[in-house]
Amino acid sequence: MPRTSSQVAVLAIILISYFMILLDNSVIFTGLPSIREDLELSVTGLSWVQDAYVLVFGGLLLLGARAGDIVGRRRLFVMGLIVFGTASLLIGLAPAGWWLIAARALQGIGAAIVAPTSLALITAYFDGEARSRAVAWYGATAGIGASLGLLVGGALAQWVSWRAAFLVNVPIAIAMVVGARAVLSETPRLRGSFDVVGALCATLGMGALVFGIIESGEIGWGSARVLVSLVVGVMLLAALVVNESRAVQPIMPLRLFRSRERSGAYAARMLYLGAMIGFFFFTTQYLQDALGFTPLQAGLGFLPMSLVNFAVALAIPRLGARIPNGVLLAGGTAVTLLGMAWLSRAGVGDAYLSSVALPMVRIGAGQGLAFAPLTNAGIAGVAPSDAGAASGLVNTAHQLGTALGLAVLSAVALRAGSGSSGPDAVAEHVRAALSGSSVLLALALLMVLVLIVPAGRSDRRRHVASIDQPDVGVAA
Repeated sequence: MPRTSSQVAVLAIILISYFMILLDNSVIFTGLPSIREDLELSVTGLSWVQDAYVLVFGGLLLLGARAGDIVGRRRLFVMGLIVFGTASLLIGLAPAGWWLIAARALQGIGAAIVAPTSLALITAYFDGEARSRAVAWYGATAGIGASLGLLVGGALAQWVSWRAAFLVNVPIAIAMVVGARAVLSETPRLRGSFDVVGALCATLGMGALVFGIIESGEIGWGSARVLVSLVVGVMLLAALVVNESRAVQPIMPLRLFRSRERSGAYAARMLYLGAMIGFFFFTTQYLQDALGFTPLQAGLGFLPMSLVNFAVALAIPRLGARIPNGVLLAGGTAVTLLGMAWLSRAGVGDAYLSSVALPMVRIGAGQGLAFAPLTNAGIAGVAPSDAGAASGLVNTAHQLGTALGLAVLSAVALRAGSGSSGPDAVAEHVRAALSGSSVLLALALLMVLVLIVPAGRSDRRRHVASIDQPDVGVAA
């Protein structure tokens, strides 16, 4: 933890706000059956409860990140909390499906502001060892947010209502707004013009890409709607690159990609998160539809992972003082891969302890080791003026990875188990999907070993050389 009481207060506000965003990413999963029954939603309508949030969240991330550098991060952070809290209230009061979907889209706007701004605030308020500790806590928050969301969502859906899982955000958001105004000071703002063309290309391009990925899970990759969306998204993102090479104050500075460590971190994060969203999405189905768990029991079923994840993540600052960041990341990714491969063998008649809980312990340990180093690599060596943009890229890789991963793994799952039905079919779907997650983790490990680890070694050699170089001055 940071050493001063003011730093503790700052970090608490940042992490609680970020945790609230992460919680909502997964709390929806265990509440979907209740939402479908309460609001009489079709399968397509139910999918848009999640997709509307992901689409807007992913599309606006770069815009939300860069806007903080220009208008001030505290101001934007507070604005994002207000939007997110208001949307949560509207979701909790939703009388119909269209209302819920629209409110989820509004919630995505708030999340696209709060998520990158929270990481940018860490880079603004913390330096050196204190920043390493803060990022470790940030990584721990990212790691346990999803699994704890399943537990909270399952408990509230079973004991109270699915609406309670969203209404609980309202007092939290209000408290964080009050705390942010009292504790955070405004960060310096960049002067000059806003990159309007870059903002439009980034928002519409990311939105089209995420939309195409989401739709592919429903209607297939060969659909004209999917192909047009993907092509438009790629063209707009290509236009973004061209524009950013010429813009005076780009929304996505291309200099961020000159570092192999950062570029590798963005690629590895997409692959790692693509694997992890498959883990949460399909393991939840396995626990409920193959092993017969209730929503609450399914949420509790993720506790082995959450507890180990949290414990390992807290040890990261001490480990990071002795072990290079890239080595920690490679070890964490490898451990996660081993746990995922083990879990992918689970069947209908298998015991929870040996087939689920023990692999989850390994996955939790790997995630605890990997998340903070992965975040560190994504913001390594970034100037304060680019902190918002770098944070936006970290979160963009996160959201694109989850959207792409879920679409790909859903397609893989649909092609498995065609000859069976009931729990056996569910188990076959889940095994296929988690095998796909294992492949994504293997690719992420390759990225780490090829790009991030060598880059970290080069940086250390340059640092040692600069220390050993004698200071030769000119005599007066």
